[in-house]
Amino acid sequence: MSDDRQQRLEVRLAETEDEILASQKLRYKVFYEERGAKPSAEMAAAELDFDHYDPLCDHLLVIDHNRGQGADGVVGTYRLLRQSVANQHGGFYSADEYHIQSMLDAAQGNGEIMELGRSCVEEAYRTMPTLQLLWQGIAAYVFKYDIKLMFGCASFHGTDPDAFGDVLTYLHHNHLAPEEMRPRAVEGRYEPMARTTIDAIDARQALRDLPPLIKGYLRLGGFVGDGAVIDHQFNTTDICIVLPTEKVTDRYYKHYERTARVS
Repeated sequence: MSDDRQQRLEVRLAETEDEILASQKLRYKVFYEERGAKPSAEMAAAELDFDHYDPLCDHLLVIDHNRGQGADGVVGTYRLLRQSVANQHGGFYSADEYHIQSMLDAAQGNGEIMELGRSCVEEAYRTMPTLQLLWQGIAAYVFKYDIKLMFGCASFHGTDPDAFGDVLTYLHHNHLAPEEMRPRAVEGRYEPMARTTIDAIDARQALRDLPPLIKGYLRLGGFVGDGAVIDHQFNTTDICIVLPTEKVTDRYYKHYERTARVS
């Protein structure tokens, strides 16, 4: 990515229906056309990824002003859902895959809780500066709403957990969430993450093989839940990430507080 393009990128929340549609179009392009997810007939006809959670969420966008203003420039997105909103509309998306009530109970009374999801970036923009910009936007949102805990599903591309066996084993043995706030995959969908013994894997290689997004969560102090879940619609193997915002280092807080702006 050129220096000029980096300077022209902006992160902010979607402000119009057209901008939300642009994020859904990008999600369709990445999830369905690129990664082999299976759309419904309605999604395929519209070439949009959508569900009933979209109207409830805030949609964080990365916009390249070289490409256009607003919807025309959307090159990255994240979907954000606060518990105060989710509680009024049937709960969180992740509850379809994980038992999260113990995590919610453990965090109760300590501030707002937020679910992260539907993260994707256009292929040409999958660089560290774009990822950092998304995190700046998330951090600003955390400050604005006094969010104390973030969580959500993160994915490996493909539906064979043994293909990621060493990485899943590494995560299970090194980054499992504390028991009192540990989500667990729902019965019938539970896939053990400890695919082999910890001594049987190369931990350094497993760390290198982590998808960048998951690696970013861990660097910010994130944990993983118990068990993976195969999502055949999205052609992914999912894990649950738990990220207390107090675990974010002072360096990140100071940086994001100074630089991040979310409308």
